[in-house]
Amino acid sequence: MNLQAYIILCITTAIWGGNSVAGKMAVGHVSPMMLTTTRWVIACLVLLIFAAPQVKRDMPLIRKNWLLLLGYGTIGFTGFNAFLYSALQYTSAINAVIEQAGIPMVIFLMNFVLFRTAVSAAQIVGFTLTLVGIALTASHGNPITLLSLELNRGDGLMMIAALLYAGYTVALRWKPAIHWKSLIALSAFGALVSSLPLLVWEISAGNLIMPDMEGWAIVAYAGILPSLVSQILYVRGVELIGPNRAGLFINTIPIFGMLLSILLIGERLETFHIVAMALVLGGIAVAERGRPKQLEEAQTQ
Repeated sequence: MNLQAYIILCITTAIWGGNSVAGKMAVGHVSPMMLTTTRWVIACLVLLIFAAPQVKRDMPLIRKNWLLLLGYGTIGFTGFNAFLYSALQYTSAINAVIEQAGIPMVIFLMNFVLFRTAVSAAQIVGFTLTLVGIALTASHGNPITLLSLELNRGDGLMMIAALLYAGYTVALRWKPAIHWKSLIALSAFGALVSSLPLLVWEISAGNLIMPDMEGWAIVAYAGILPSLVSQILYVRGVELIGPNRAGLFINTIPIFGMLLSILLIGERLETFHIVAMALVLGGIAVAERGRPKQLEEAQTQ
């Protein structure tokens, strides 16, 4: 048992779970696009010092793949967070973290549709359980509302965010062979550039809220911890116990997010939240255990 790795990875996923809580706390203190943009300003300034030497060494490959790298930041960083922070204007942080928990299953579905990745019966069962859990969350415990197309705006935006992040993850199969520091730095720069038009749109629509003291604290948290510290810790966790075992800790994000939502902002835990969480995590567990053998062997090589 590698206790150091487990502690590092739990801190990592707690930070990621806290991102949704921070987004909810930001309501009324800083507007979604202002939060998205200032977050990446802070991250890029830190990375300018931290990652610049490595970026310089990787420049030949970066020049060949600059559009792809900026695209990662646009879709996975700006796109996801802009929709996440917008969603939290209308739905609870607990709902947001449960809906995020469905991302691994969306990745599985995308891989199957686009690349015909091998699939087992257990994965289909797991995907179905996860889908039912997300539907239960999005409908606030009343799935009949989905049949009448009465979906909370925030939950709808959250589902778009999940699709974007799943697409970003699938697209990482094409990432160039550059150091992780360079990958994060270029993606963060892409996120900053792509967030600027969204900020202009927010200003022109009259929806801009400049950060107050609490808003700046949230910006600092988002810009340093989820954007940078968690990435570094996750890389260290992967080094200690490998990517397959480390990846399982991602499933704890909704648990930490739910606990932080209750402790920090006093959100109410409903019965349907507990049932939905059990369905989502149970579905992921069934899918993980039922992965085709050849896929497991390929991932351990």
